[in-house]
Amino acid sequence: MNLNKLKKLSGDASFRSFYRKKNYKHSSIIVYCKKQKKSNLLIYEAINNLLIKNNLPAPKMINNSYDENYIEIEDFGDLTVFQLLRKKKEKQLFYYKKILLLLKKIQKVKTKKIKTFINTQYKIPNYSKEKLINEANLFSQWYLPKFIKGKKRNIEKKNISKIFKNLLNRLIYKKKVFIHRDFHVSNIMITKKRLGLIDSQEAVYGNIAYDLASLIDDVRFKTNKNLKDKIFNQFIKNNKSLDKDKFKNDFEILSVLRNFKIIGIFSRLSKRDRKHKYLKLIPHAWKLIEHRINNNRTFSDLKIIIDKNFPKKIRNNES
Repeated sequence: MNLNKLKKLSGDASFRSFYRKKNYKHSSIIVYCKKQKKSNLLIYEAINNLLIKNNLPAPKMINNSYDENYIEIEDFGDLTVFQLLRKKKEKQLFYYKKILLLLKKIQKVKTKKIKTFINTQYKIPNYSKEKLINEANLFSQWYLPKFIKGKKRNIEKKNISKIFKNLLNRLIYKKKVFIHRDFHVSNIMITKKRLGLIDSQEAVYGNIAYDLASLIDDVRFKTNKNLKDKIFNQFIKNNKSLDKDKFKNDFEILSVLRNFKIIGIFSRLSKRDRKHKYLKLIPHAWKLIEHRINNNRTFSDLKIIIDKNFPKKIRNNES
């Protein structure tokens, strides 16, 4: 495969590169990856296949050459829901309602194992508390050291990690559902007048509130409080068995921890991988955290330690 002859597309935060291959009236996408190709190619395709088998729209594999570090998949085009929402602001709630119907279908997926294209079995993992805390602690590993030095650094790392663990222990809903895990409007495509899912390789089974938190408190797409509340209430309306207050507890905890994780990941992308473009999103991630922890006693300890170590001047600037 000569990638130089293909049109390179804008990439994501993974190690994958994407190229459009055109052949007469048809086109496909070449997904190329040399680093961590098990998750970025093998598991990526397996999850797509699982979604397709559950009647959910994901890119179908056309061809693969795992030894040559690429797979060829269906082309979903270039139009994301993110782009659509920016163009049609007056219809944002209309489109979010459609996304919530898609999310309800996703959460009904029961498949735990799927065969990969090299005939190995992949079992979708559970989103354990250990995994959640390790992800939230990416904040302390990659962002915190820039602002806290010396002996104080390890002390505050331990204090923040303890608070994160306490928050996770307050989660109420134990039943696990299928989670896309990066469910936001940039990963939902408009294709053949329906919504299609991309970037699904991180899927797990976990708390029912997680994907909704990803959608509503999206670091890439700013929404106001009024719209956030309407989307949240519509989700509750679509899932009448949920207790609104208990669900909101889990939703807000997971949203906050997810955005701490995101700050850590964006800091790591800059420092380790020299991908600096995501730093500009960190101030908004802070605002999403502030929106959830302000005037909420659940987060009182977290708010104290954040205000002490990361004042507004820091939070409002790219890091």
